[in-house]
Amino acid sequence: MRKILCLSGFAEEQQEMVRKAAREFSVVFAGNGEVDEAIYREAEIICGWDAKVKGAALAQETRLRWVQSWSSGIDSLPLELLEERSIVLTDASGVHAKSVSETAIAMMLGLSRGIASAVRNQRSGLWESPKTLAEMNGGTVAIVGAGEIGREVARLSRAFDMRVIAVRRSGGTMPEADIVYESSRLDEALREADYVVNILPLTEETRHKFDAGRFAMMKSGAYFINVGRGATVRTEDLVEALQKGVIAGAGLDVFKQEPLPVDHPLWLLPNVIITPHNSGGNTVRNLERLANLFIANLNIYLSGEIGNLRNLVDYKKKY
Repeated sequence: MRKILCLSGFAEEQQEMVRKAAREFSVVFAGNGEVDEAIYREAEIICGWDAKVKGAALAQETRLRWVQSWSSGIDSLPLELLEERSIVLTDASGVHAKSVSETAIAMMLGLSRGIASAVRNQRSGLWESPKTLAEMNGGTVAIVGAGEIGREVARLSRAFDMRVIAVRRSGGTMPEADIVYESSRLDEALREADYVVNILPLTEETRHKFDAGRFAMMKSGAYFINVGRGATVRTEDLVEALQKGVIAGAGLDVFKQEPLPVDHPLWLLPNVIITPHNSGGNTVRNLERLANLFIANLNIYLSGEIGNLRNLVDYKKKY
C-alpha cells in the first residue's frame, strides 16, 4: 500500500483530516512514537523533515516522490540530491506569516519604546529611562524580501501610520506597501528606513547581503530586524555596527550558528533583542494552516497536476 509519513505535531483532529484526504494511502504520524526506518524507505510522500530523511528516504532506489516542507526556508535541505532523485519539493510559504510578522512588530516596539532595556533593568530593580525614545508612528519601514510574511508585516506597520517600502526581487506591485523597490534599489531603501526588516531567503545571491557597508548606509537611529535567515547577515559586521552605534539596535530571531553560542557578544549587547528562532514556531494556528496546506496539495498531487502544487520550489532559484 502507498505510504505517507507525517513528521509533524498534528493534533488528533488534524491527523484525521489528513487520513480522510489521503484515501488509498497508509498514513504514519511520527508524533505517535518512534518510526521504523523502513517507513522512511517506503514512503511516497513525506511531510516535514528530520535527520533520517536524507539517509533512509533519499537512497538511489527511493520511493519518495514528494516532500512537503514545514518550513518556508528550505536552504538546509539537500536540494541538489532532491532534484537528482526527481523528488518534488513544496515549502510552507505563507503558513507562518501571522506569527513571524507579530515577532517582527514586537521587536520593533520593544526596541523603539525601551521595553528591551526595561526588562533587563527590572531584574536588578534599576529605575532608569533612556534619554530619548523612538516612535514607530510616522516612521519608515523597509521590508527586504517582501513575500507573504512581508505583506503581513506591511499590513501591521500601516496600523502605526508608517511609510512602507517593500524591496522585492522582481519589483512589481504590493497593495500593502506605499512603494515597491526592485532589489537593485536596496541601498536606497536602507538610507530611507527607520526600521529594516530582513525576510530574505538564503541563496548564494543573498548570503551576507547585510554587511558592514550596508549597515553604514542605514540611519544611526535605525533598527535592524532579522526574521529571515541568519546567514544573510555577516554577523561580525552586525556586532561591530551595534557596538559602535552605527545603528541603534537589532531584533534577531535567526543566526548563522544556532543555537547562538553562550559566549557570543550579541548576548551582552543592551540594544539587542534575541529570540531562539521561534517566530515561526508551532502555534496552534500554524499547525492548522500547515494541515490545510498539506491537504490542499495532497488533493492536487492525487489529481496528477503536480505542476500546480502550491509553493512549488524551483530548484534553480533555490526557493
